[in-house]
Amino acid sequence: MIFDILTLFPGMFRGPFDESIIRRAREKQLIDISLHNIRDYALDRHQVTDDAPYGGGAGMVMKVEPLSACIQAVKTLRPASTVVMTSPQGRPLSHGVAQELSRRQGMIIICGRYEGVDERIRDLYVEDDISLGDFVLSGGEIAAMAIVDAVTRLIPGALGCDESAATDSFCDGLLEYPQYTRPPEFMGLSVPEILLSGNHELIRKWRRAQSLGKTARLRPDLLAKVALNDEDRRLLKGLEQEHGSAVR
Repeated sequence: MIFDILTLFPGMFRGPFDESIIRRAREKQLIDISLHNIRDYALDRHQVTDDAPYGGGAGMVMKVEPLSACIQAVKTLRPASTVVMTSPQGRPLSHGVAQELSRRQGMIIICGRYEGVDERIRDLYVEDDISLGDFVLSGGEIAAMAIVDAVTRLIPGALGCDESAATDSFCDGLLEYPQYTRPPEFMGLSVPEILLSGNHELIRKWRRAQSLGKTARLRPDLLAKVALNDEDRRLLKGLEQEHGSAVR
């Protein structure tokens, strides 16, 4: 997977892309990340990339010429890559969206800034808009980092164990079950006995029940979208009898 990131602040990516899973994926050549400074494509010696909005109003708008030139230059190198804009008006980044993006050959991610990007950029080039949620960031750089991280985790070989990605929260539409490791007791809190039993079928059912229960309590909106089987309904009924309205 090839990520080309178009930004006014390439220095922001030092650190997040040089550590942990992203670093290892780059070393394994599973992904390639290239940063492109939009200022390098400005038309004047001061490298101006913003201007006042037509019609008045607060703030500045990213100019169309430098960004257009940057996109065209990168698109020439990566004709098969999808042009993505980080934008509050985009579709929310979810596990399903990350899965979809992971199947593409590459992405050219535009990091917006200021009050926004000249709309003609979207009209001419943008094929997908991605948002992190209903809030505003100072720029698209953090959103770009999140997209790269979420997609990279889904590339086979990026994680130490590929099964980890398959059991993460949201993979099956539910929140993940509680996790424990050594020691078996800490500050009066013990690991659930069932996890120490060695009975894999009981552990599987316990984990599924915990995942269903946590989702019902914390994110009932997610549970409403999940296709529950007969076992799921039995597990939820058992949790409801045990915990009452907290699960309902």
